[in-house]
Amino acid sequence: MSLTRLLALAVVTMLAVACATAAPPPPEPTTAAPPPAPAVERAPEVFESDRWIVTVARAGDTAESLAQRHLGDAGKAWMIEDYAGKQTFAEGQEIVIPKKDWNVAGVTPSGYALVPILTYHNIGLESKGRMVLGVKKFEEHMRYLRAEGYRVLSLRRFIEAMTMRRQLPRKSVVITFDDGYKSFRQYVAPLLKELGFTATLFVYLDYVGGGRNALSWQDLKELAADGFDVQAHSKTHGDLRRGAREPEAQYAQRMERELGQPLSRLRQHIGPADALAYPYGYWDENLLRQVRQHGYVAGFTVRRQANPVFVAPLQINRSQIYGEMTLDEFIRNLNVFHAEEIK
Repeated sequence: MSLTRLLALAVVTMLAVACATAAPPPPEPTTAAPPPAPAVERAPEVFESDRWIVTVARAGDTAESLAQRHLGDAGKAWMIEDYAGKQTFAEGQEIVIPKKDWNVAGVTPSGYALVPILTYHNIGLESKGRMVLGVKKFEEHMRYLRAEGYRVLSLRRFIEAMTMRRQLPRKSVVITFDDGYKSFRQYVAPLLKELGFTATLFVYLDYVGGGRNALSWQDLKELAADGFDVQAHSKTHGDLRRGAREPEAQYAQRMERELGQPLSRLRQHIGPADALAYPYGYWDENLLRQVRQHGYVAGFTVRRQANPVFVAPLQINRSQIYGEMTLDEFIRNLNVFHAEEIK
């Protein structure tokens, strides 16, 4: 090997050793890691106050399921439906649930709620005249109420709403039967129980147990045990107004029979009673004084008009349903709102 090549090799070797022992190059600058993002606080499923619940619907939720979960009673679904204006809800939808009454008078800027009270008498295989309605027609009426979302209330619940200021569902209706016909037990009670409806019977004493077409005291007891209400329709079904020449003392004695005896007999045989249906719907101020004195809290006429909850308690309207009515004529008695701009 020539001297020149040896010198070149030595230089290369020295440079390699120098590079190997030199300080390492500074690290390349790096960006600092970002701080961890704060944990997102998920809103709780339910916000609750003493009057309201705000929640989020789950998949498949309905007013009934929400009422069961948050109010402990699926029967209070009407509160959610009426406040929200719907029965079903999309998953994730925010829902406001009232825990208490929010509009006991039923008054809105556009009007106020009404409750129709329907009055039937006798039910037969076929309609006959005004007072006997065919059973198929009656069933058509009841199934229409169910299909259209009407809520059939007990008379007691309506009286409580009126006297104690309790809120009622929209599309509420009350069903009553006058006199005390046996057909109620044969045709009416089974259908109402099937549909989950109730009704009040206004019976007059002289007819109870008065023949094969009349309900007996035992019938009335058993119907009351099944959840039907029994109230007074006087003793004789006569005109309860004071006659033009009837002395005041004689009128008071007659009212003791006509108004006092029904209450005592009903309370003795059936249970609580404090409502009166005026025979033929007749009443005047003299009669109203007697009705109050005998302890009635509600009195019912047959004026064809639905009722706001602020109706006069002894002048409550009822609409008579006649055997000759068509379904459309029946439906016209189901007015549940009076439109009027409230200023």
